[in-house]
Amino acid sequence: MTKEEIIKALDAMPALELSEFVKELQEHWGVSAAVAVAAPAAGAAPAAGAPAAAPAEEQTEFDVILKEIGPNKVNVIKVVREITALGLKESKDLVESAPKPVKERVSKAEAQQLKEKIEATGAVVEIK
Repeated sequence: MTKEEIIKALDAMPALELSEFVKELQEHWGVSAAVAVAAPAAGAAPAAGAPAAAPAEEQTEFDVILKEIGPNKVNVIKVVREITALGLKESKDLVESAPKPVKERVSKAEAQQLKEKIEATGAVVEIK
């Protein structure tokens, strides 16, 4: 018997008889058509939840926060002054008031570069 002949035979069956036949096949082979139907619904659920989670995952602006000064306060002040273009007094005040944001709303790459530059002085930096 070919696939075409099987399809013709199934097409000729009344809907109720076909439904019972499908149930028998499921029991015989230990499978369920409901699982195949439920899989796209389960796949759709995370997709529906993804837009809510997407903004958190796709953060584009980061803050560079000086958490601790470390042992080289003068070097930290110099780097902060260079990064922020603040005056000496303002840079000193910012460093001494840690934890404090050094630079806000920068790209991830820039935030990482700034973090490395500040940490090279011995300070502790966090990116949020």
